[in-house]
Amino acid sequence: MRPTAPLLTATALLLAAGTLTACGGGSGGDANTVKVSYKQSTDNMSKVPDVYLTAMKKQFEKANPGKKVELVPIKAPDAEYYTKLQQMLRSPRTAPDLVYEDTFLVNSDITSGYLRPLDEYLDKWADWDQFIDTAKTAAKGQDGKTYGVPDGTDTRGLWYDKAVLKKAGIATPWQPKNWNELLDAARTIKEKVPGVTPLNLYTGKAGGEQSTMQGFEMLLYGTGDGTADPLYDTSSQKWIAGSKAFRDSLSFVETVYKEKLGPDVSDALDPNIGTTVRGELLPKGRIGIDLDGSWLPQDWIEGAGHEWPEWSRKLGLAHMPTRNGQAPGKVSMSGGWTWAIPAKAAHPDLAFDFIRTMQTKENARRWYIANSGIAVREDVAADPAYVKAQPGIKFFTDLVSSTHYRPAYPAYPKVSTAIQEAMESVTTGDASVDKAAATYDDQLRTAADGKVVSKP
Repeated sequence: MRPTAPLLTATALLLAAGTLTACGGGSGGDANTVKVSYKQSTDNMSKVPDVYLTAMKKQFEKANPGKKVELVPIKAPDAEYYTKLQQMLRSPRTAPDLVYEDTFLVNSDITSGYLRPLDEYLDKWADWDQFIDTAKTAAKGQDGKTYGVPDGTDTRGLWYDKAVLKKAGIATPWQPKNWNELLDAARTIKEKVPGVTPLNLYTGKAGGEQSTMQGFEMLLYGTGDGTADPLYDTSSQKWIAGSKAFRDSLSFVETVYKEKLGPDVSDALDPNIGTTVRGELLPKGRIGIDLDGSWLPQDWIEGAGHEWPEWSRKLGLAHMPTRNGQAPGKVSMSGGWTWAIPAKAAHPDLAFDFIRTMQTKENARRWYIANSGIAVREDVAADPAYVKAQPGIKFFTDLVSSTHYRPAYPAYPKVSTAIQEAMESVTTGDASVDKAAATYDDQLRTAADGKVVSKP
């Protein structure tokens, strides 16, 4: 156990589990109770957010006598969580006071009238000055108002099993220079290390945004020179259709599954594949290379449910290369989550008081370390207790300089779904790359209300 990681004990985990309520109920009723809804892991062994929020609940209630926090977990894969959350936000009867919101949904939920602007609170909160500008932007609407307080960001790269690569005759430390070198490594693993999935690449509709961001966009954003967005043209403010970059990215997905370099298709399209990868396949040495996020160690540290203290010795890290190794040579995607107050919340003032409790420097650092997040507070990012807390933090933090953010405009969730469908069709072999790309273009025009520009 890392002595700097402020996690609760196994006993506290059991106590935390006992305090959680089932999903349901709105934020009306008791004026002294704030209802906080969040995403609970589908892995029953993983309790990182539960433990943290239970600690925050106790701290808040102690500092505010007579006030109560009711935790309302939503236990579901990403795609189902987004759907259930939006259903809750539609009515005052079901809307909580505080919700955990993925940044890619912020603008679409603003357009739907689901979220409350927080500027009146942020203007009076001194700690807001500690948040980095890019993180603030991720929670800002097109109207210029801010609708969420970010609790960290993330980056993505290649995790690889050193023992598997050694058996395959691939020297470590390993760093592919382009897509072909990555695929060649996967082919070598398939040939020389039977029984191991050579390359995990998330795909399909069941994976939701996991498929889009960890899978497709890590490819798409590595096709250019890193200066122009390959998904959305900022100059014309239109979404891009018909591009070679899109087809090349789909071709990579097709190659992985056509050559059986990835998981079995039935496993790849399982909505719980991410949980299986983190909790079972990587710890058991059954994946050679995994294209994934910076947050994986949250499941492996003591008290997290899948303790794996050897992970930093058994796994290596490499950046995802650009398609041909062109500058800047590596690519990453960044997103993150925010705490947002629903427009129909009954107790917004109390909800923001709870945000302030979670976002003190000490509590923010505690959360970043517990969930393997990347700090968005400048004071925490400069804190040695954070920097030295966990192997890999420096690697993933350094990727911020070459990372990209999704064009999180209101149409993005529908665009993302269309990407997932295109991926799934080439994964299963139901469509060729050209057909899948053409179908995507048609769906894009609908999703974007015709605001589409064609690029070669």
